[in-house]
Amino acid sequence: MRSFDTWLKRQMKNPAFKKEYDALEEEFALASELIGARARAKLTQAQVARRMGTSQSAVARMESGRSLPSTSSLRKYAKAVGHRVIITLKNAA
Repeated sequence: MRSFDTWLKRQMKNPAFKKEYDALEEEFALASELIGARARAKLTQAQVARRMGTSQSAVARMESGRSLPSTSSLRKYAKAVGHRVIITLKNAA
């Protein structure tokens, strides 16, 4: 990962890149939470998918951070990995 971290540090100096990267912060945070919960449950994407009644590729899409999954999908994922969903709103400041 060191090379990625170095690359990211360089890219973050570009204002246009930083603006786009920051705009995806919520998606990346959610993806990290999903992957972390699955890892702690010691499950593969395929195992989570079976428990959710969906495909492994659907789980991969949820974990990719490219889009925000529905609340229903989040609940199914959370249940599959032994967690529950809690939504918190925070000040934008």
